Amino acid sequence: MNRISVALPLAPALAMMLAACGSDADEPPTDLETAESDGAAEALARNIEAVDFLDLELGAKIVGPQGPEVKAALSNPEGNFADMRSYVACPAGMSECDPATAPEGTVYTYVHVVYPGEDNQPDSGSGEGADSSDVERATAFRMTRPATGFTGAAGYSKDEAMAAIGAKADVVITCDDGALVWTVSAGDGGDQWEQAEPLTFWWQSTVPPAGPVEAYAIEANYTMAMGNGPYPGKAPDGVNACDRDTVSGAEG
Repeated sequence: MNRISVALPLAPALAMMLAACGSDADEPPTDLETAESDGAAEALARNIEAVDFLDLELGAKIVGPQGPEVKAALSNPEGNFADMRSYVACPAGMSECDPATAPEGTVYTYVHVVYPGEDNQPDSGSGEGADSSDVERATAFRMTRPATGFTGAAGYSKDEAMAAIGAKADVVITCDDGALVWTVSAGDGGDQWEQAEPLTFWWQSTVPPAGPVEAYAIEANYTMAMGNGPYPGKAPDGVNACDRDTVSGAEG
């Protein structure tokens, strides 16, 4: 398992200001830069640099049988633990996103907006009624299959992470047997990534989606719940950047 972690420590002056405010400011940012084993040290050298979702410039979305977005609940036998809204977009400047006519070499951006618990929308995910678990702590969003065609570009919405968790928010991206994992670290106390707080995650692939597949999961309330989302089609010659020594760089 490849596990890569990166943390940006707060500047000393800012840390002192936050400490003076009390509340969640008393919680220091999680230190994920310390390698506790030879394997961890090797992983730290293979950094996936997280790019802010707001820095992306995207074109049109692929319109599939379910429309431009796929809406699903992430669940297990115990119940629903999150709602997810997903879509796949072409690069900026493309007013139509059809893999059948897209130029060779087109890079597709897979976007997943994850709401722990549910998004409280009657026409998506868990649907009407309070039929989901009350999520007090979600710690990761992940793929459960290899990231086919992964270019090395991935990230999340830093504004949303700040809104949900505060200044101590730390999201690290890892490769786990070819699959991408976004670990949300919020320390042991204070604000967590919890009920109905959306976080947007994204990654890029050279392979367009073949349709919704059960390929995504959330780790919440100390359990894993899975659901469907856009997933790349078969690509025997497709390259997965998780298998390379270094991965970085976004298009769009």
